[in-house]
Amino acid sequence: MSVLNTSEMEISTFFLIGIPGMEHAHIWVLIPICLMYLLAILGNCTVLFFIKTETPLHAPMYYFLSMLAFFDLGLSISSLPTMLRIFLFNATGISPNGCFAQEFFIHGFSAIESSVLLIMSIDHFIAIYSSLRYTSILTSARVFKIGLIFAALCIMFVLPFPFILKRLKFCRKSLLSHSYCLHLNVMKLACSDNRVNVIYGLFVALTSLLYLGCISVSYMLILKLILGIASHKGRLKVLNTCISHICAVFIFYVPWPPFIALPKNVSPVIRAIIADIFLLVPSNESHCVLSDESAD
Repeated sequence: MSVLNTSEMEISTFFLIGIPGMEHAHIWVLIPICLMYLLAILGNCTVLFFIKTETPLHAPMYYFLSMLAFFDLGLSISSLPTMLRIFLFNATGISPNGCFAQEFFIHGFSAIESSVLLIMSIDHFIAIYSSLRYTSILTSARVFKIGLIFAALCIMFVLPFPFILKRLKFCRKSLLSHSYCLHLNVMKLACSDNRVNVIYGLFVALTSLLYLGCISVSYMLILKLILGIASHKGRLKVLNTCISHICAVFIFYVPWPPFIALPKNVSPVIRAIIADIFLLVPSNESHCVLSDESAD
């Protein structure tokens, strides 16, 4: 009877993991992780500083880039506390409410980044298609409104995640698969019906794919415009302005397929490393874009 009661008792703590089997070396693993966090945080702060202080960068393209840097920064900070606790102090426990809050911020910042990348692709299209009217179409006030609307929409999409997780019962399993909390990861631990979570999670994932589809369409239209430019030098110049943004899109989206579709028989060490890369690499995309844009 006591065993039955224990198995049905709702758990009060989730446990995150670092790199399985390498707990003794976590302090050494922390060094490259801290360097990546430092690069992400300093890089994005530098982007924000330069865009704020340099008058030539007070243009729609750079305003959108500053949004990307800001949300990159938010994504980095969202996962930093649990990463430091795990790799520095080997403290893996996290309360359910703390876990739900973290997954909200991680999913929220990721969703907003995805929308900013979409806005930037449309911005590039307008700049090429209607270069003479570009500044009159995308005024500072419109840029601010567009950013605010997309951010609000993303928050609305992600806001239900903590609440639909909170309604679940967690009574048997408490070990998560990563160094941070994600909706998909947490809902798998539930011992109650999680169909609502599965359906809503799939809906949000399809929305992200829709963003990627819209970005692809934007660049198909841009490529069509570029091919219509008579001058070879002109074509290269216009293409150069798009390369950095295309790289940012790849940095953001390419880690997704291996992260989501990783086979179950893959080593836990490889799984943990890919999970950390999935979160850390996209946080460095904005200052890569700025360096390329500034070079142009």
